[in-house]
Amino acid sequence: MDKVESKSVDEFTGQDFDFVITVCDNAAENCPVFPGKAERIHQSFEDPPAPGVGSEESPLIIFRRVRDEIRAWMGEFILRINARNRSPRS
Repeated sequence: MDKVESKSVDEFTGQDFDFVITVCDNAAENCPVFPGKAERIHQSFEDPPAPGVGSEESPLIIFRRVRDEIRAWMGEFILRINARNRSPRS
């Protein structure tokens, strides 16, 4: 887990997106403007601490729990988007 880190938004410059999803409050506050039709969505999740930073739970346990929460939320999000895309537009 030593090499796990988030990607920089700079890696995605020039790409078009349907959705820009932020999962921590800091990312939501500092998210740059994405040109085009990207819908911005924010869902806050706990930010796991760095190894050795005070917590009774190990960072790995917290990381795995948050990973599972994000996975569950994304599954629900995909179902909502699919339902929205299937419903007739007025």
